Amino acid sequence: MKRLLLESQGQVTPVCSRSHITYKFHVPESGGMLWFSFAYGPKNLENLERSRDLIHESIDKYTEPDQRGRLQAKWESFIPLKNLITVSLDDPERHRGAGHRHDPEQLLFLSEDNASPGFVSGSIPSGMWEATLSLHAIVTDTCQYILQIWREEE
Repeated sequence: MKRLLLESQGQVTPVCSRSHITYKFHVPESGGMLWFSFAYGPKNLENLERSRDLIHESIDKYTEPDQRGRLQAKWESFIPLKNLITVSLDDPERHRGAGHRHDPEQLLFLSEDNASPGFVSGSIPSGMWEATLSLHAIVTDTCQYILQIWREEE
């Protein structure tokens, strides 16, 4: 039997880059398996003019002056620019891992004996858990996301 523990959706903008959104959810009973589905979009910035501006800003900020002209001349080699949001999970006692994936749609799981890559298998204790969305880069004007977490009994 599946039981929905959390369902949340939101919208973020470029000013949210390099920040985190944490959701708390309660696991009522120990054991079972946790599943979490995470999706966000759009993935790519399709606006070439905006991409060029962001790339030029980054080149100016992060490179030595003698390298800027060469890099700005080949700015198109850096496209497409992509949004990146990743998920990490903490149980009431410890960190259970992070899914640093570039996929805009993910289905991840955690159980006593197995877990999605990047996560640590082990007992599923009851109590307050946290799912954290890390907004590494938001390059589109808006980016929508949805996070769902459910528990499947053994």
